[in-house]
Amino acid sequence: MADSASLSPHPETSLRSARWFEGDDEVALQNRAALRALDLAVTPGRPVVGISNTVSDLNPCNSSLAGQIEAVRQGVLAAGATPVVFPTISLGEDLMKPSAMLYRNLLSIEIEEMVRAYPIDALVLTANCDKTIPGALMGAISSNIPTVMVLGGARPAVIYRGARLASGTDLWKAFDDRRSGRLSDAEWKQFESCYACGLGACNVMGTATTMAVVAETLGFTISGASTIPAGDPRGISAAHQAGTVAALRALDPIRPRELVTSSALVNALKVVAAIGGSTNALVHLAALAGRAGLLLPIETIRDALDGIPVTADVQPIGALLAQDFDAAGGAPTVFRALGSRLDGHARTVEGRTLSEIAAGAAPCGQVIRSADDVNSASQSLTVVTGTLAPDGAVIKTAAASPSLLKHRGLAVVFRNYEHMRSRIDDPDLAVTADSVLVLQNGGPVGGPGMPEWGMIPIPAKLAREGITDMVRVSDARMSGTSFGTVFLHVAPESAVGGPLVLVHDGDPIVVDVMSGRIDLVVDESELARRRSEWKPPTSSFVRGWVALYQRHVTQAPTGCDLDFLQAFAPGTANFVEPIVGRS
Repeated sequence: MADSASLSPHPETSLRSARWFEGDDEVALQNRAALRALDLAVTPGRPVVGISNTVSDLNPCNSSLAGQIEAVRQGVLAAGATPVVFPTISLGEDLMKPSAMLYRNLLSIEIEEMVRAYPIDALVLTANCDKTIPGALMGAISSNIPTVMVLGGARPAVIYRGARLASGTDLWKAFDDRRSGRLSDAEWKQFESCYACGLGACNVMGTATTMAVVAETLGFTISGASTIPAGDPRGISAAHQAGTVAALRALDPIRPRELVTSSALVNALKVVAAIGGSTNALVHLAALAGRAGLLLPIETIRDALDGIPVTADVQPIGALLAQDFDAAGGAPTVFRALGSRLDGHARTVEGRTLSEIAAGAAPCGQVIRSADDVNSASQSLTVVTGTLAPDGAVIKTAAASPSLLKHRGLAVVFRNYEHMRSRIDDPDLAVTADSVLVLQNGGPVGGPGMPEWGMIPIPAKLAREGITDMVRVSDARMSGTSFGTVFLHVAPESAVGGPLVLVHDGDPIVVDVMSGRIDLVVDESELARRRSEWKPPTSSFVRGWVALYQRHVTQAPTGCDLDFLQAFAPGTANFVEPIVGRS
Protein backbone atom coordinates (compact mmCIF):
# COMPACT_ATOMS: atom_id res chain seq x y z
CA MET A 1 0.00 0.00 0.00
CA ALA A 2 1.26 3.49 -0.84
CA ASP A 3 2.01 6.08 1.81
CA SER A 4 3.06 9.74 1.68
CA ALA A 5 6.73 8.86 1.78
CA SER A 6 6.35 6.85 -1.44
CA LEU A 7 4.77 9.72 -3.36
CA SER A 8 7.69 11.08 -5.31
CA PRO A 9 7.22 11.91 -8.98
CA HIS A 10 8.31 9.38 -11.55
CA PRO A 11 11.18 10.89 -13.59
CA GLU A 12 8.99 11.06 -16.71
CA THR A 13 5.81 12.22 -14.96
CA SER A 14 4.49 15.75 -14.94
CA LEU A 15 1.25 16.31 -13.07
CA ARG A 16 -1.66 17.72 -15.09
CA SER A 17 -2.68 19.81 -12.10
CA ALA A 18 0.60 21.72 -12.20
CA ARG A 19 -0.76 23.70 -15.16
CA TRP A 20 -3.50 25.01 -12.87
CA PHE A 21 -1.53 25.63 -9.68
CA GLU A 22 2.12 26.41 -10.46
CA GLY A 23 3.19 29.97 -11.20
CA ASP A 24 2.86 33.46 -9.76
CA ASP A 25 0.19 34.98 -11.99
CA GLU A 26 -3.41 35.79 -11.11
CA VAL A 27 -4.71 32.57 -12.69
CA ALA A 28 -2.56 30.24 -10.56
CA LEU A 29 -3.31 32.30 -7.44
CA GLN A 30 -7.06 32.08 -8.05
CA ASN A 31 -6.88 28.33 -8.69
CA ARG A 32 -4.91 27.69 -5.49
CA ALA A 33 -7.28 29.87 -3.50
CA ALA A 34 -10.29 27.94 -4.81
CA LEU A 35 -9.07 24.71 -3.24
CA ARG A 36 -7.82 26.38 -0.08
CA ALA A 37 -11.32 27.78 0.42
CA LEU A 38 -12.41 24.15 0.69
CA ASP A 39 -9.57 23.43 3.16
CA LEU A 40 -7.76 21.32 0.58
CA ALA A 41 -3.98 21.42 0.42
CA VAL A 42 -2.24 22.79 -2.67
CA THR A 43 1.43 21.83 -2.62
CA PRO A 44 3.85 21.54 -5.56
CA GLY A 45 4.18 17.91 -6.60
CA ARG A 46 1.10 16.86 -4.61
CA PRO A 47 -1.34 15.00 -6.90
CA VAL A 48 -5.04 15.78 -7.10
CA VAL A 49 -7.22 12.65 -7.16
CA GLY A 50 -10.77 13.05 -8.48
CA ILE A 51 -13.43 10.84 -6.89
CA SER A 52 -16.70 10.43 -8.79
CA ASN A 53 -19.84 10.32 -6.66
CA THR A 54 -22.69 8.33 -8.20
CA VAL A 55 -24.75 8.08 -5.00
CA SER A 56 -28.38 9.12 -5.48
CA ASP A 57 -31.72 8.64 -3.74
CA LEU A 58 -33.02 7.64 -7.18
CA ASN A 59 -30.59 4.71 -7.37
CA PRO A 60 -30.63 2.25 -4.43
CA CYS A 61 -27.99 0.13 -6.16
CA ASN A 62 -25.37 2.87 -5.78
CA SER A 63 -26.44 4.26 -2.41
CA SER A 64 -24.36 1.59 -0.70
CA LEU A 65 -21.26 3.49 -1.88
CA ALA A 66 -21.61 6.46 0.49
CA GLY A 67 -19.26 5.13 3.17
CA GLN A 68 -16.76 3.91 0.62
CA ILE A 69 -16.41 7.37 -0.91
CA GLU A 70 -15.27 8.74 2.44
CA ALA A 71 -12.86 5.80 2.78
CA VAL A 72 -11.40 6.66 -0.64
CA ARG A 73 -10.88 10.26 0.54
CA GLN A 74 -9.03 9.05 3.58
CA GLY A 75 -6.90 6.73 1.48
CA VAL A 76 -5.92 9.58 -0.83
CA LEU A 77 -5.05 11.80 2.14
CA ALA A 78 -3.05 9.02 3.80
CA ALA A 79 -0.98 8.77 0.63
CA GLY A 80 -0.18 12.48 0.74
CA ALA A 81 -2.41 13.51 -2.17
CA THR A 82 -5.42 15.83 -2.40
CA PRO A 83 -8.89 14.25 -2.83
CA VAL A 84 -11.65 16.10 -4.68
CA VAL A 85 -15.13 14.57 -4.86
CA PHE A 86 -17.35 15.50 -7.80
CA PRO A 87 -20.89 14.41 -8.74
CA THR A 88 -21.96 12.56 -11.86
CA ILE A 89 -25.26 11.30 -13.21
CA SER A 90 -26.41 8.16 -11.38
CA LEU A 91 -27.72 5.47 -13.70
CA GLY A 92 -30.32 3.44 -11.82
CA GLU A 93 -31.87 0.45 -13.57
CA ASP A 94 -35.02 0.44 -11.44
CA LEU A 95 -36.39 3.95 -12.01
CA MET A 96 -34.62 5.31 -15.08
CA LYS A 97 -36.83 4.99 -18.17
CA PRO A 98 -36.89 3.80 -20.85
CA SER A 99 -33.45 2.46 -19.93
CA ALA A 100 -30.31 3.48 -18.10
CA MET A 101 -28.52 2.35 -21.25
CA LEU A 102 -29.82 5.48 -22.97
CA TYR A 103 -27.67 7.53 -20.59
CA ARG A 104 -24.55 5.35 -20.31
CA ASN A 105 -22.76 7.43 -22.95
CA LEU A 106 -23.80 10.64 -21.20
CA LEU A 107 -22.09 9.45 -18.02
CA SER A 108 -18.97 8.72 -20.04
CA ILE A 109 -19.03 12.25 -21.41
CA GLU A 110 -19.39 13.66 -17.90
CA ILE A 111 -16.34 11.74 -16.68
CA GLU A 112 -14.26 12.78 -19.68
CA GLU A 113 -15.28 16.42 -19.51
CA MET A 114 -14.77 16.69 -15.73
CA VAL A 115 -11.24 15.43 -16.26
CA ARG A 116 -10.70 17.76 -19.20
CA ALA A 117 -11.91 20.87 -17.38
CA TYR A 118 -10.48 20.33 -13.90
CA PRO A 119 -7.00 19.80 -12.37
CA ILE A 120 -7.31 16.03 -11.87
CA ASP A 121 -4.23 13.80 -12.01
CA ALA A 122 -5.88 10.45 -11.30
CA LEU A 123 -9.40 9.08 -10.87
CA VAL A 124 -11.25 6.87 -8.47
CA LEU A 125 -14.56 5.92 -10.06
CA THR A 126 -17.42 4.75 -7.85
CA ALA A 127 -19.97 2.54 -9.55
CA ASN A 128 -22.31 -0.34 -8.91
CA CYS A 129 -25.52 -0.41 -10.95
CA ASP A 130 -25.22 -1.94 -14.40
CA LYS A 131 -24.48 1.03 -16.67
CA THR A 132 -22.47 3.10 -14.19
CA ILE A 133 -19.59 0.64 -14.48
CA PRO A 134 -19.04 0.66 -18.27
CA GLY A 135 -20.11 4.32 -18.60
CA ALA A 136 -17.52 5.48 -16.09
CA LEU A 137 -14.82 3.26 -17.59
CA MET A 138 -15.56 4.56 -21.09
CA GLY A 139 -14.96 8.12 -19.90
CA ALA A 140 -11.78 7.11 -18.11
CA ILE A 141 -10.41 5.33 -21.19
CA SER A 142 -11.09 8.40 -23.33
CA SER A 143 -9.39 10.79 -20.89
CA ASN A 144 -6.67 8.18 -20.24
CA ILE A 145 -5.53 9.30 -16.80
CA PRO A 146 -4.70 6.68 -14.14
CA THR A 147 -7.95 5.19 -12.85
CA VAL A 148 -9.08 2.88 -10.06
CA MET A 149 -12.68 1.70 -9.70
CA VAL A 150 -14.56 1.07 -6.45
CA LEU A 151 -17.71 -1.09 -6.58
CA GLY A 152 -20.59 -1.14 -4.11
CA GLY A 153 -21.43 -4.85 -4.13
CA ALA A 154 -24.57 -6.98 -4.11
CA ARG A 155 -27.59 -6.28 -1.91
CA PRO A 156 -28.53 -8.63 0.96
CA ALA A 157 -30.64 -11.70 0.32
CA VAL A 158 -33.84 -11.98 2.34
CA ILE A 159 -35.87 -15.12 2.83
CA TYR A 160 -39.05 -15.58 0.78
CA ARG A 161 -40.98 -18.85 0.84
CA GLY A 162 -38.12 -20.52 2.67
CA ALA A 163 -35.39 -19.56 0.20
CA ARG A 164 -33.10 -16.60 -0.36
CA LEU A 165 -34.61 -14.09 -2.76
CA ALA A 166 -32.63 -13.63 -5.98
CA SER A 167 -33.15 -10.05 -7.10
CA GLY A 168 -34.25 -9.74 -10.70
CA THR A 169 -34.37 -13.47 -11.45
CA ASP A 170 -37.07 -14.22 -8.87
CA LEU A 171 -39.02 -11.13 -9.95
CA TRP A 172 -39.42 -12.50 -13.49
CA LYS A 173 -40.47 -15.89 -12.11
CA ALA A 174 -42.97 -14.31 -9.72
CA PHE A 175 -44.43 -12.19 -12.52
CA ASP A 176 -45.00 -15.29 -14.64
CA ASP A 177 -46.65 -16.98 -11.64
CA ARG A 178 -48.83 -13.93 -11.14
CA ARG A 179 -49.96 -13.84 -14.78
CA SER A 180 -50.68 -17.57 -14.86
CA GLY A 181 -52.74 -17.48 -11.65
CA ARG A 182 -50.25 -19.36 -9.48
CA LEU A 183 -49.59 -16.32 -7.24
CA SER A 184 -52.46 -14.69 -5.34
CA ASP A 185 -52.95 -10.97 -4.65
CA ALA A 186 -51.76 -11.46 -1.08
CA GLU A 187 -48.70 -13.43 -2.16
CA TRP A 188 -47.85 -10.79 -4.77
CA LYS A 189 -47.91 -8.11 -2.04
CA GLN A 190 -45.80 -10.27 0.23
CA PHE A 191 -43.29 -10.72 -2.56
CA GLU A 192 -43.10 -6.95 -3.03
CA SER A 193 -42.37 -6.39 0.67
CA CYS A 194 -39.54 -8.92 0.52
CA TYR A 195 -38.17 -7.62 -2.77
CA ALA A 196 -37.30 -4.24 -1.20
CA CYS A 197 -34.41 -5.93 0.56
CA GLY A 198 -31.77 -3.23 1.00
CA LEU A 199 -29.10 -1.29 -0.81
CA GLY A 200 -26.74 -2.67 -3.44
CA ALA A 201 -26.80 -4.29 -6.85
CA CYS A 202 -28.71 -7.41 -7.89
CA ASN A 203 -27.41 -10.38 -5.93
CA VAL A 204 -27.14 -12.80 -8.87
CA MET A 205 -24.79 -12.90 -11.86
CA GLY A 206 -26.67 -10.03 -13.50
CA THR A 207 -25.09 -7.23 -15.44
CA ALA A 208 -23.87 -5.38 -12.34
CA THR A 209 -21.87 -8.31 -10.94
CA THR A 210 -20.75 -9.31 -14.43
CA MET A 211 -19.40 -5.85 -15.19
CA ALA A 212 -17.80 -5.59 -11.76
CA VAL A 213 -15.86 -8.78 -12.54
CA VAL A 214 -15.05 -7.37 -16.00
CA ALA A 215 -13.63 -4.23 -14.36
CA GLU A 216 -11.41 -6.40 -12.18
CA THR A 217 -10.36 -8.58 -15.12
CA LEU A 218 -9.33 -5.48 -17.06
CA GLY A 219 -7.26 -4.38 -14.08
CA PHE A 220 -9.22 -1.38 -12.80
CA THR A 221 -9.98 -2.56 -9.25
CA ILE A 222 -8.11 -3.64 -6.17
CA SER A 223 -7.58 -7.38 -6.52
CA GLY A 224 -10.48 -9.36 -5.10
CA ALA A 225 -12.58 -6.26 -4.37
CA SER A 226 -15.06 -6.30 -7.25
CA THR A 227 -17.55 -8.69 -5.63
CA ILE A 228 -17.41 -7.66 -1.95
CA PRO A 229 -21.09 -7.53 -0.88
CA ALA A 230 -22.72 -4.23 0.05
CA GLY A 231 -22.19 -3.41 3.71
CA ASP A 232 -19.24 -5.79 4.14
CA PRO A 233 -16.45 -4.05 6.14
CA ARG A 234 -13.94 -5.26 3.55
CA GLY A 235 -15.49 -2.75 1.16
CA ILE A 236 -14.27 0.14 3.31
CA SER A 237 -10.76 -1.28 3.47
CA ALA A 238 -10.66 -1.84 -0.29
CA ALA A 239 -11.92 1.69 -0.93
CA HIS A 240 -9.19 3.13 1.28
CA GLN A 241 -6.61 1.11 -0.63
CA ALA A 242 -8.07 2.32 -3.94
CA GLY A 243 -7.45 5.91 -2.83
CA THR A 244 -3.80 5.21 -2.03
CA VAL A 245 -3.24 3.34 -5.30
CA ALA A 246 -4.78 6.18 -7.30
CA ALA A 247 -2.49 8.68 -5.58
CA LEU A 248 0.52 6.49 -6.36
CA ARG A 249 -0.51 6.06 -10.00
CA ALA A 250 -0.82 9.82 -10.44
CA LEU A 251 2.97 9.93 -10.08
CA ASP A 252 3.85 6.53 -11.53
CA PRO A 253 1.13 6.06 -14.14
CA ILE A 254 -0.49 2.91 -15.42
CA ARG A 255 -3.09 4.36 -17.76
CA PRO A 256 -6.42 2.91 -18.91
CA ARG A 257 -5.27 2.37 -22.50
CA GLU A 258 -2.38 0.31 -21.15
CA LEU A 259 -4.93 -1.94 -19.44
CA VAL A 260 -7.55 -2.13 -22.20
CA THR A 261 -5.58 -4.05 -24.81
CA SER A 262 -6.79 -6.61 -27.33
CA SER A 263 -5.60 -9.51 -25.18
CA ALA A 264 -7.16 -8.00 -22.04
CA LEU A 265 -10.51 -7.70 -23.83
CA VAL A 266 -10.30 -11.34 -24.88
CA ASN A 267 -9.54 -12.21 -21.26
CA ALA A 268 -12.67 -10.34 -20.22
CA LEU A 269 -14.81 -12.21 -22.78
CA LYS A 270 -13.53 -15.53 -21.47
CA VAL A 271 -14.20 -14.56 -17.88
CA VAL A 272 -17.74 -13.43 -18.77
CA ALA A 273 -18.32 -16.83 -20.36
CA ALA A 274 -16.85 -18.66 -17.37
CA ILE A 275 -19.05 -16.89 -14.81
CA GLY A 276 -22.22 -17.30 -16.88
CA GLY A 277 -22.32 -13.53 -17.22
CA SER A 278 -24.78 -11.13 -18.75
CA THR A 279 -25.27 -10.78 -22.50
CA ASN A 280 -25.01 -7.03 -21.90
CA ALA A 281 -21.30 -7.46 -21.28
CA LEU A 282 -20.71 -8.02 -25.02
CA VAL A 283 -22.16 -4.60 -25.86
CA HIS A 284 -20.21 -2.88 -23.08
CA LEU A 285 -16.91 -4.56 -23.97
CA ALA A 286 -17.35 -3.45 -27.58
CA ALA A 287 -17.86 0.11 -26.33
CA LEU A 288 -14.77 -0.05 -24.10
CA ALA A 289 -12.78 -1.38 -27.04
CA GLY A 290 -13.95 1.48 -29.24
CA ARG A 291 -12.81 4.06 -26.69
CA ALA A 292 -9.36 2.48 -26.82
CA GLY A 293 -9.30 2.49 -30.62
CA LEU A 294 -9.86 -1.26 -30.84
CA LEU A 295 -12.51 -3.48 -32.43
CA LEU A 296 -14.19 -6.66 -31.20
CA PRO A 297 -15.35 -8.36 -34.40
CA ILE A 298 -17.74 -11.31 -34.26
CA GLU A 299 -14.94 -13.71 -35.13
CA THR A 300 -12.90 -12.57 -32.12
CA ILE A 301 -15.90 -12.93 -29.81
CA ARG A 302 -16.71 -16.40 -31.12
CA ASP A 303 -13.12 -17.55 -30.73
CA ALA A 304 -12.97 -16.17 -27.18
CA LEU A 305 -16.22 -17.83 -26.09
CA ASP A 306 -15.54 -21.15 -27.80
CA GLY A 307 -14.67 -23.92 -25.38
CA ILE A 308 -15.02 -21.80 -22.23
CA PRO A 309 -17.32 -23.71 -19.87
CA VAL A 310 -19.47 -22.20 -17.14
CA THR A 311 -17.43 -22.55 -13.96
CA ALA A 312 -19.59 -20.52 -11.51
CA ASP A 313 -22.73 -21.96 -9.91
CA VAL A 314 -24.59 -18.65 -9.65
CA GLN A 315 -28.12 -17.66 -10.69
CA PRO A 316 -29.70 -17.15 -13.16
CA ILE A 317 -28.02 -20.20 -14.72
CA GLY A 318 -26.81 -21.75 -11.47
CA ALA A 319 -28.20 -22.17 -7.97
CA LEU A 320 -26.34 -19.70 -5.75
CA LEU A 321 -26.02 -15.94 -5.22
CA ALA A 322 -23.34 -13.29 -5.67
CA GLN A 323 -22.45 -13.48 -1.97
CA ASP A 324 -21.56 -17.15 -2.41
CA PHE A 325 -19.46 -16.31 -5.46
CA ASP A 326 -17.49 -13.74 -3.46
CA ALA A 327 -17.02 -16.11 -0.51
CA ALA A 328 -15.64 -18.72 -2.91
CA GLY A 329 -12.88 -16.36 -4.06
CA GLY A 330 -14.56 -14.10 -6.61
CA ALA A 331 -12.70 -12.99 -9.73
CA PRO A 332 -9.20 -14.14 -8.65
CA THR A 333 -10.46 -17.71 -8.27
CA VAL A 334 -12.06 -17.51 -11.73
CA PHE A 335 -8.64 -16.49 -13.07
CA ARG A 336 -7.23 -19.55 -11.34
CA ALA A 337 -10.05 -21.72 -12.70
CA LEU A 338 -9.30 -20.67 -16.28
CA GLY A 339 -5.53 -21.04 -15.94
CA SER A 340 -3.65 -20.92 -19.24
CA ARG A 341 -6.83 -20.03 -21.13
CA LEU A 342 -6.16 -16.43 -20.03
CA ASP A 343 -3.27 -14.20 -21.00
CA GLY A 344 -1.63 -14.10 -17.59
CA HIS A 345 0.69 -11.26 -18.56
CA ALA A 346 -2.16 -8.73 -18.53
CA ARG A 347 -1.47 -6.03 -15.93
CA THR A 348 -3.65 -4.33 -13.36
CA VAL A 349 -3.57 -0.80 -11.97
CA GLU A 350 -1.90 -2.25 -8.87
CA GLY A 351 1.01 -3.29 -11.10
CA ARG A 352 0.35 -7.02 -10.69
CA THR A 353 -0.40 -9.52 -13.46
CA LEU A 354 -3.39 -11.84 -13.71
CA SER A 355 -1.06 -14.82 -13.28
CA GLU A 356 0.26 -13.40 -10.01
CA ILE A 357 -3.28 -12.76 -8.78
CA ALA A 358 -4.43 -16.25 -9.78
CA ALA A 359 -1.49 -17.84 -7.99
CA GLY A 360 -2.60 -16.29 -4.70
CA ALA A 361 -6.33 -16.94 -5.19
CA ALA A 362 -8.52 -19.25 -3.16
CA PRO A 363 -8.64 -22.76 -4.62
CA CYS A 364 -11.49 -23.88 -6.86
CA GLY A 365 -14.37 -25.77 -5.31
CA GLN A 366 -18.08 -26.37 -5.82
CA VAL A 367 -19.08 -22.72 -6.33
CA ILE A 368 -16.24 -21.88 -8.73
CA ARG A 369 -14.96 -25.04 -10.39
CA SER A 370 -11.80 -25.53 -12.38
CA ALA A 371 -12.45 -25.24 -16.11
CA ASP A 372 -10.61 -28.53 -16.51
CA ASP A 373 -13.26 -30.27 -14.40
CA VAL A 374 -16.33 -28.89 -16.21
CA ASN A 375 -18.03 -30.14 -19.36
CA SER A 376 -16.75 -27.81 -22.07
CA ALA A 377 -20.08 -28.17 -23.90
CA SER A 378 -21.76 -25.99 -21.27
CA GLN A 379 -20.98 -22.77 -23.17
CA SER A 380 -22.56 -19.69 -21.65
CA LEU A 381 -23.00 -17.26 -24.56
CA THR A 382 -23.25 -17.74 -28.31
CA VAL A 383 -23.09 -15.21 -31.14
CA VAL A 384 -25.21 -16.06 -34.19
CA THR A 385 -25.60 -14.56 -37.65
CA GLY A 386 -27.91 -15.18 -40.58
CA THR A 387 -30.46 -13.57 -42.83
CA LEU A 388 -32.36 -12.21 -39.82
CA ALA A 389 -29.20 -10.83 -38.16
CA PRO A 390 -26.52 -10.15 -40.80
CA ASP A 391 -24.34 -8.29 -38.29
CA GLY A 392 -25.03 -10.65 -35.43
CA ALA A 393 -27.22 -11.46 -32.44
CA VAL A 394 -26.46 -13.09 -29.09
CA ILE A 395 -28.14 -15.73 -26.94
CA LYS A 396 -27.37 -16.76 -23.37
CA THR A 397 -27.13 -20.43 -24.27
CA ALA A 398 -26.75 -21.68 -20.72
CA ALA A 399 -30.02 -19.97 -19.70
CA ALA A 400 -31.98 -21.35 -22.68
CA SER A 401 -34.02 -24.52 -23.11
CA PRO A 402 -31.84 -27.11 -24.91
CA SER A 403 -34.86 -28.34 -26.88
CA LEU A 404 -35.33 -24.88 -28.42
CA LEU A 405 -31.73 -24.25 -29.51
CA LYS A 406 -32.62 -25.81 -32.84
CA HIS A 407 -36.11 -24.73 -33.78
CA ARG A 408 -38.40 -23.68 -36.63
CA GLY A 409 -41.52 -21.66 -35.88
CA LEU A 410 -43.88 -19.06 -37.29
CA ALA A 411 -43.39 -15.46 -36.22
CA VAL A 412 -45.78 -13.58 -33.97
CA VAL A 413 -44.71 -9.98 -34.45
CA PHE A 414 -44.97 -7.04 -32.07
CA ARG A 415 -44.19 -3.69 -33.69
CA ASN A 416 -42.88 -2.15 -30.46
CA TYR A 417 -42.96 -2.59 -26.69
CA GLU A 418 -46.39 -0.98 -26.20
CA HIS A 419 -47.86 -3.18 -28.93
CA MET A 420 -46.41 -6.24 -27.23
CA ARG A 421 -47.74 -5.35 -23.77
CA SER A 422 -51.19 -4.66 -25.18
CA ARG A 423 -51.40 -8.01 -27.04
CA ILE A 424 -49.34 -10.52 -25.08
CA ASP A 425 -52.18 -11.50 -22.73
CA ASP A 426 -54.98 -11.29 -25.30
CA PRO A 427 -56.79 -14.65 -25.19
CA ASP A 428 -57.38 -14.35 -28.94
CA LEU A 429 -53.68 -13.95 -29.77
CA ALA A 430 -52.83 -16.41 -32.57
CA VAL A 431 -49.88 -18.11 -30.87
CA THR A 432 -48.73 -21.63 -29.99
CA ALA A 433 -45.81 -22.96 -27.99
CA ASP A 434 -43.92 -23.43 -31.27
CA SER A 435 -44.33 -19.80 -32.34
CA VAL A 436 -41.38 -17.39 -32.42
CA LEU A 437 -42.15 -14.15 -30.60
CA VAL A 438 -40.59 -11.18 -32.41
CA LEU A 439 -40.21 -7.69 -30.95
CA GLN A 440 -39.30 -4.88 -33.34
CA ASN A 441 -38.06 -1.33 -32.66
CA GLY A 442 -36.33 -2.05 -29.38
CA GLY A 443 -32.78 -1.25 -30.51
CA PRO A 444 -30.40 1.64 -29.84
CA VAL A 445 -32.28 4.07 -32.12
CA GLY A 446 -35.72 2.48 -31.91
CA GLY A 447 -36.01 2.12 -28.13
CA PRO A 448 -34.43 4.58 -27.83
CA GLY A 449 -31.51 3.26 -25.80
CA MET A 450 -31.95 -0.48 -26.43
CA PRO A 451 -34.04 -1.20 -23.31
CA GLU A 452 -34.20 -4.59 -21.58
CA TRP A 453 -37.36 -5.70 -23.40
CA GLY A 454 -35.98 -8.82 -25.05
CA MET A 455 -37.33 -11.41 -22.57
CA ILE A 456 -40.86 -11.12 -23.95
CA PRO A 457 -43.32 -12.59 -21.43
CA ILE A 458 -44.85 -15.95 -22.30
CA PRO A 459 -48.40 -15.22 -23.54
CA ALA A 460 -50.78 -15.60 -20.60
CA LYS A 461 -52.89 -18.30 -22.20
CA LEU A 462 -49.76 -20.43 -22.80
CA ALA A 463 -48.38 -19.70 -19.33
CA ARG A 464 -51.60 -21.05 -17.84
CA GLU A 465 -51.02 -24.25 -19.84
CA GLY A 466 -47.59 -24.63 -18.22
CA ILE A 467 -45.43 -23.28 -21.04
CA THR A 468 -42.34 -21.69 -19.47
CA ASP A 469 -40.13 -20.92 -22.48
CA MET A 470 -40.41 -20.02 -26.16
CA VAL A 471 -38.02 -18.74 -28.81
CA ARG A 472 -37.96 -14.95 -28.67
CA VAL A 473 -36.12 -12.57 -31.00
CA SER A 474 -35.53 -8.82 -30.72
CA ASP A 475 -33.11 -5.97 -31.32
CA ALA A 476 -33.44 -5.07 -27.63
CA ARG A 477 -31.41 -6.31 -24.66
CA MET A 478 -32.48 -8.28 -21.60
CA SER A 479 -31.50 -8.02 -17.95
CA GLY A 480 -28.53 -10.10 -16.92
CA THR A 481 -30.84 -11.60 -14.32
CA SER A 482 -33.16 -12.94 -17.06
CA PHE A 483 -33.34 -16.36 -18.69
CA GLY A 484 -34.95 -18.26 -21.54
CA THR A 485 -34.34 -18.94 -25.24
CA VAL A 486 -33.99 -15.28 -26.14
CA PHE A 487 -32.06 -13.96 -29.14
CA LEU A 488 -30.97 -10.38 -28.49
CA HIS A 489 -29.10 -7.42 -30.00
CA VAL A 490 -30.20 -8.28 -33.55
CA ALA A 491 -28.18 -6.06 -35.88
CA PRO A 492 -28.85 -4.02 -37.86
CA GLU A 493 -31.86 -3.02 -35.77
CA SER A 494 -35.41 -2.45 -37.00
CA ALA A 495 -35.33 1.34 -36.79
CA VAL A 496 -32.47 1.61 -39.30
CA GLY A 497 -33.98 -0.89 -41.74
CA GLY A 498 -32.49 -4.17 -40.56
CA PRO A 499 -34.19 -7.41 -41.71
CA LEU A 500 -36.00 -7.68 -38.38
CA VAL A 501 -38.35 -4.87 -39.43
CA LEU A 502 -39.42 -6.89 -42.49
CA VAL A 503 -40.77 -9.83 -40.46
CA HIS A 504 -44.54 -10.36 -40.68
CA ASP A 505 -46.85 -12.59 -38.68
CA GLY A 506 -46.62 -16.15 -39.97
CA ASP A 507 -43.10 -15.87 -41.46
CA PRO A 508 -40.99 -18.96 -40.75
CA ILE A 509 -37.92 -18.34 -38.58
CA VAL A 510 -35.23 -21.00 -38.15
CA VAL A 511 -32.67 -20.95 -35.36
CA ASP A 512 -29.74 -23.34 -35.00
CA VAL A 513 -27.44 -22.25 -32.19
CA MET A 514 -24.91 -25.04 -32.73
CA SER A 515 -24.48 -23.84 -36.31
CA GLY A 516 -24.48 -20.20 -35.24
CA ARG A 517 -27.49 -19.33 -37.42
CA ILE A 518 -30.72 -17.36 -37.20
CA ASP A 519 -32.63 -17.07 -40.46
CA LEU A 520 -35.81 -15.57 -41.85
CA VAL A 521 -37.19 -18.00 -44.44
CA VAL A 522 -38.91 -15.63 -46.87
CA ASP A 523 -38.27 -15.26 -50.60
CA GLU A 524 -35.85 -12.48 -51.43
CA SER A 525 -38.32 -11.00 -53.90
CA GLU A 526 -40.94 -10.68 -51.16
CA LEU A 527 -38.40 -9.12 -48.79
CA ALA A 528 -37.43 -6.64 -51.51
CA ARG A 529 -41.10 -5.69 -51.92
CA ARG A 530 -41.49 -5.17 -48.18
CA ARG A 531 -38.30 -3.15 -48.04
CA SER A 532 -39.51 -0.85 -50.81
CA GLU A 533 -42.62 -0.10 -48.76
CA TRP A 534 -40.76 0.49 -45.49
CA LYS A 535 -40.23 4.04 -44.28
CA PRO A 536 -37.83 4.99 -41.48
CA PRO A 537 -39.72 5.91 -38.32
CA THR A 538 -39.99 9.57 -37.44
CA SER A 539 -38.58 10.29 -34.00
CA SER A 540 -40.65 12.29 -31.55
CA PHE A 541 -37.41 13.59 -30.04
CA VAL A 542 -36.30 16.81 -31.72
CA ARG A 543 -34.18 18.31 -28.94
CA GLY A 544 -32.00 17.41 -25.99
CA TRP A 545 -29.90 14.38 -25.23
CA VAL A 546 -32.18 11.80 -26.87
CA ALA A 547 -32.19 13.65 -30.20
CA LEU A 548 -28.37 13.78 -30.14
CA TYR A 549 -28.23 10.13 -29.13
CA GLN A 550 -30.49 8.91 -31.92
CA ARG A 551 -28.51 10.80 -34.55
CA HIS A 552 -25.14 9.42 -33.49
CA VAL A 553 -25.57 6.07 -31.68
CA THR A 554 -23.90 3.07 -33.30
CA GLN A 555 -25.26 -0.47 -33.46
CA ALA A 556 -24.74 -3.23 -30.91
CA PRO A 557 -21.64 -4.81 -32.53
CA THR A 558 -19.71 -1.57 -31.97
CA GLY A 559 -21.06 -0.99 -28.49
CA CYS A 560 -23.97 1.44 -28.98
CA ASP A 561 -21.54 4.28 -28.38
CA LEU A 562 -21.84 7.68 -30.04
CA ASP A 563 -19.87 7.67 -33.28
CA PHE A 564 -17.90 10.82 -32.43
CA LEU A 565 -16.69 9.34 -29.11
CA GLN A 566 -15.01 6.27 -30.55
CA ALA A 567 -11.27 6.58 -30.71
CA PHE A 568 -11.06 5.21 -34.26
CA ALA A 569 -13.51 7.82 -35.56
CA PRO A 570 -11.81 10.66 -37.48
CA GLY A 571 -10.56 13.40 -35.21
CA THR A 572 -11.40 11.69 -31.91
CA ALA A 573 -8.27 9.72 -31.11
CA ASN A 574 -6.67 12.34 -28.85
CA PHE A 575 -7.80 13.82 -25.57
CA VAL A 576 -7.36 17.58 -25.98
CA GLU A 577 -6.19 19.46 -22.88
CA PRO A 578 -7.87 22.80 -22.09
CA ILE A 579 -6.18 26.20 -22.19
CA VAL A 580 -5.57 27.08 -18.57
CA GLY A 581 -6.10 30.83 -18.38
CA ARG A 582 -8.68 33.27 -17.09
CA SER A 583 -12.14 31.75 -17.04
